[in-house]
Amino acid sequence: MDRVYGFIERTAERYLTHRKAVKATEKSRRRTIAGEIWSWVDAFIFAIIAVLLINQYLFQLFVIPSPSMVDTIEIGDRVVVSKLSYGMELYPSGPKIFDSSRHVQRDDIITFYNPEYDSKGPLFDVLSQIVYMGTLSLVNIDRNDDGTIAERLFVKRAVGFGGDQVVFEDGNVLIRPAGFSDFVREEDFRSANGLSDRPHRSIDPEYYTGLKAWARLYALQEAGIGSAPNHLLKDYQNVQGNMVADMYEFSRHQSLYSSLIDPSDMDARSTWSRYRAGIYVPEGHVLPLGDNRDNSRDGRYFGPVGEEDINGKVLFRFWPPGRIGGLE
Repeated sequence: MDRVYGFIERTAERYLTHRKAVKATEKSRRRTIAGEIWSWVDAFIFAIIAVLLINQYLFQLFVIPSPSMVDTIEIGDRVVVSKLSYGMELYPSGPKIFDSSRHVQRDDIITFYNPEYDSKGPLFDVLSQIVYMGTLSLVNIDRNDDGTIAERLFVKRAVGFGGDQVVFEDGNVLIRPAGFSDFVREEDFRSANGLSDRPHRSIDPEYYTGLKAWARLYALQEAGIGSAPNHLLKDYQNVQGNMVADMYEFSRHQSLYSSLIDPSDMDARSTWSRYRAGIYVPEGHVLPLGDNRDNSRDGRYFGPVGEEDINGKVLFRFWPPGRIGGLE
């Protein structure tokens, strides 16, 4: 036993003596400019890596670029997005893991990859996401040709689910849920199921009288017909000089009138049939719509999105300070 105690004593003495010598050397070592710079660089690199890992696998900060979710979320608001709600992406826009039991719920506010995004190549796509996440959403190098920010990610509300059929008429939404035979107005569907009342119309319903006239005049022009009924010209005056507030409805009525002007135009008849039937949501997909229904580029234009393309759920807003909190 004495030998064991002796060994422990000698080992501890050697260790403490070594530690004392190391500390003495560190105190006597002069601090250099290069050493100081490297310590700052080392700390900065560590911080960037930590931010990237947190943004990729836990939470991501996102700045709202468009008015599609007004008044729920305003342009320029910054929100926190959970990256764990529907599975974990291995890398930006890559495959997900741990997603078999994590599904989008109706009315979730989700972030997903824009189906109409014009990719500049996989390397740039990943690099731009790294810069965006690494700077806490302050720097976005992904720009369109006109200098505006390219919307790589969309923020919308999950409205339609697998088996649902959704029809749009004059800006209104009609839903036939899976297993039902009749369509119901979205407002009634939301009220009956305790869903959010945030989705809304932002333009006067009477605007659609002028919009329909505008679409019909455009169809006549496309058909090479120079004359138009006076009532169309009169209705068109109510919206003349304005921008199209609901391009989906404009295109819907244009296809209808084109098919009526020339019943032999099979393309117009086919397009009108698609508008009339609405959008069917396949299983494993979600139809995302903006809360600002009259000013949103959403699932009406590009259709349902697969759950594998949904990368997060918006949890709350943290900027500006006056609106910090939940979104409902």
